[in-house]
Amino acid sequence: MENFQHCRVMQDGPVLTVVIGRPGVLNALHPPAHRELSRAFDLYAATPALRVAVITGAGARAFCVGSDLKARSQTNRDDHPPTGFAGLTRRFDLFKPVIAAVNGLALGGGVEIVLACDLAIAADHAEFGLPEPRAGLAALGGGGLQRLARQLPLKQAMELALSGRRIKAEEACRIGLINKAVPANKLAAAVRALCDDILAGAPLALEATKQVMLQSLDQPELPAAIDARYPAAERMLASEDAIEGPRAFAEKRKPRWRGR
Repeated sequence: MENFQHCRVMQDGPVLTVVIGRPGVLNALHPPAHRELSRAFDLYAATPALRVAVITGAGARAFCVGSDLKARSQTNRDDHPPTGFAGLTRRFDLFKPVIAAVNGLALGGGVEIVLACDLAIAADHAEFGLPEPRAGLAALGGGGLQRLARQLPLKQAMELALSGRRIKAEEACRIGLINKAVPANKLAAAVRALCDDILAGAPLALEATKQVMLQSLDQPELPAAIDARYPAAERMLASEDAIEGPRAFAEKRKPRWRGR
C-alpha cells in the first residue's frame, strides 16, 4: 500500500478503509488531500481483490467539514481532481460499493461525500449540514444539491439545503440521508457487519446491481429503464459466478465466488 500524507489507507482482506487524516482542521480538505483521496479510490477501482470501500474521518470530532476555506480563500475557487470532491463525487464509473462511516461532523463537502457513497452509517453524535449559503456559496462543488434532490424527498432536501442548519444523526436517518445511526463505540462493528453482508454476494452481481440502479435513473420512463443495456449486468450473466450461485444453492453449500 502506497504512502499518503493527508489520509490513511488500510486493507483488511477485501475491504479498503480510507481515513481522511486532517483532524486538526476537522478533516477539511485542501487540494493535496483531494488528490490523495482520488489516488486511494483509483487503487480501489483498479484492484479486483478489493470489493468494498469505507471512508471515514480521523479523530472523534469530525468526518469532514468540507473545503478548507483558508486554502480556498487563496485562489477563490475550487481545485478538485477530475474525480471530484474527495476524489469521489464525480467518479461515475465506479460500480463497487462505497460506505460512509460518519464518525462526527459532516458539513458542506462532508455531506456531499455521504451523498456520493452508496450507504452510510453514522455515530449518534454526528451532525450534518450544508452551511454554504451562510458563506455566500452553494453546495455545487461535489454535486450535493443534485444528489439531494434525487435521494431525499424534495421538501426535506430543500430544508437542509436552504436553511443551512445542522441536523442530528437520528434526523438524518429519518429523512433518508443515512441508513443507520448507532452509538459511537459501535460504529466500527456496524460498518463491518454491513461489509460482511455485502461480501456475501458475488462481486459481479454487486457491480451489476449498482450500475443498474444508478444508470436506470437516467431514463425518464420505467420501460426504457428496464430495456436499457447495462454492461455490468451482461458480464454478470455470462460469468462463472452466475453458474456457481445456483449450483451452490442446489448443493446446500456456500458459494465460492471467483469474480469472473
